[in-house]
Amino acid sequence: MATNPSIITRNVAELADIAGGNTYEAVAIISKRARQIALKSKEELNNKLSDFASSVDNLEEIFENREQIEISKFYERLPKPTSLAIDEFIENKFTYTLPSDEKED
Repeated sequence: MATNPSIITRNVAELADIAGGNTYEAVAIISKRARQIALKSKEELNNKLSDFASSVDNLEEIFENREQIEISKFYERLPKPTSLAIDEFIENKFTYTLPSDEKED
């Protein structure tokens, strides 16, 4: 994705309008999506780094691995999950459902 990783000022009213005028719902939707993105990214990173896992606990036998360092740096440079989630929300790139209000019998 070509998302800018720097801080961007967002219009909260615009986000609320997308969520039907409710700021709380917009924040809840975005935060849930950000958690999904963060979890996926963390799983990808852990899978890639597991190839380098060593069962050796001796510090003398542990060595730097340039490829492992580059993988870690790549994930550090990725845009933050919250920024990605906000962009996806604004561009309507995912669907969401809100729990219906409980009706009293």
